[in-house]
Amino acid sequence: MTERLTVQRCRELLARREVSARELTQHFLARIERLEPRLHCFIEWDAADALAQADAADAALKDGVTHDRRPLLGVPVGIKDNIAVRGQALRCASRILGDFRSPYDATVVERLRAAGAILLGRLNMDEFAMGSSTENSAFGPTRNPWDPDRTPGGSSGGSAAAVAAGECPAALGSDTGGSIRQPAAFCGCVGLKPTYGRVSRYGLVAFASSLDQIGPLATTVEDAALLLKVIAGHDPRDATSLPDPVPDYTAPTEPDLRGVRLGLPREYFGSGLAPEVEQSVRKAIEHLRGLGAEILEVSLPHTPHALATYHVIATAEASANLARFDGIRYGLRVEGQDPIELYERTRGRGFGPEVKRRIILGTFVLSSGYYDAYYLRAQKVRTLIRRDFLEAFTRVDALVAPVTPTVAFRLGEKISDPLQMYLTDVFTLSCNLAGICGLSIPCGWTASPCLPIGLQLLGPPLGEHTLLRVARAYQLTTDWHRRQPPLATDGF
Repeated sequence: MTERLTVQRCRELLARREVSARELTQHFLARIERLEPRLHCFIEWDAADALAQADAADAALKDGVTHDRRPLLGVPVGIKDNIAVRGQALRCASRILGDFRSPYDATVVERLRAAGAILLGRLNMDEFAMGSSTENSAFGPTRNPWDPDRTPGGSSGGSAAAVAAGECPAALGSDTGGSIRQPAAFCGCVGLKPTYGRVSRYGLVAFASSLDQIGPLATTVEDAALLLKVIAGHDPRDATSLPDPVPDYTAPTEPDLRGVRLGLPREYFGSGLAPEVEQSVRKAIEHLRGLGAEILEVSLPHTPHALATYHVIATAEASANLARFDGIRYGLRVEGQDPIELYERTRGRGFGPEVKRRIILGTFVLSSGYYDAYYLRAQKVRTLIRRDFLEAFTRVDALVAPVTPTVAFRLGEKISDPLQMYLTDVFTLSCNLAGICGLSIPCGWTASPCLPIGLQLLGPPLGEHTLLRVARAYQLTTDWHRRQPPLATDGF
């Protein structure tokens, strides 16, 4: 088996001049060319542009610039297709944006560039981040590297699959109801959803503005921590950005969890949880106990209402946010005899079925006579869900739970049943409603077929350092993160 090129390993090789940034980039581009016909993680990539960035990184390294100054210098990173990169297509895996190209960089992209990262290309996703399988992409589904007949999860399925397959050492995704953590669990990598406001949303195409958050996917906890350190921090261009200083998430820690209290939410271990998933998660919890953590049972009593609450709020905000895509200013335009017909034809042809479904539902819950019954009530329940978490965090430092009820399902298995698809996010979406942070880390594999299982850690607002401490301790004393899909083991 060949060595897995993590972000940290790339930095080591570059710092010791054992490989150049150009050679490293060529390696990942070669893997993309070889694996993309099977996996379809990327919507597009520009090899010439990536190599030009690599040459600039090599010049900086030659001039003595170190990774202490620019922590990602020469390291390739993939970008989800709903995050703006100047000069690149910004389609959100939808037809309605046509050939629109972004005139500016998102704040997270500016920070990646400042850190020296090489931007490889655009990663596939569910259209406008609406989905849990990456089957809703207008450019076709992404496949799971562990079993190409199965989904990588969604909506950041392209990001998770690319990292798991070794097409890039790390990637950015977005998480509105689990869209980083669920695909990370399905693909066997680390995914981190930061606290709402910890990372700027400027340049992220909005799905549900009060829920969306950008975060990293990587092969190790250390890599995810480094990317979070680079992209986190206040941004005056985002009114919801938090002013709190960014701690050093990369500070080394020991695998000693004495004094850490972890809560076990009883509502996350009920019916519908696959036996192999529950067994692996419970073994992981016992492992954490063995590292010194105190395990306490807690209750989040409003959890049963989270799924309905989420889909009222998320669809309402999506209906408002996607109203701007009308064929008038940019993107797809399908002419009509009058403006109404132009809107109908453009949106009818440009949006896919799942996006249309959510726009219609969101418009309904916001309509006259239904606003109080649905949207206003959902916001009140959201407050109760957040209070549940904050109350739990008065007793424990973090929560431990499954990421998903099952492992990755087959492509086509749930796409025609929206309710079954929505249920795959039942353990992740409360985190977004509450605005707290969450992390997924591999904790096991099913016997046959061999598919990853994820452990979810949930922390209080701005509690990322606690999640990373617990996740690092678990990773340092297990080897689940070292496993690679069979197609990812021939390489450098």
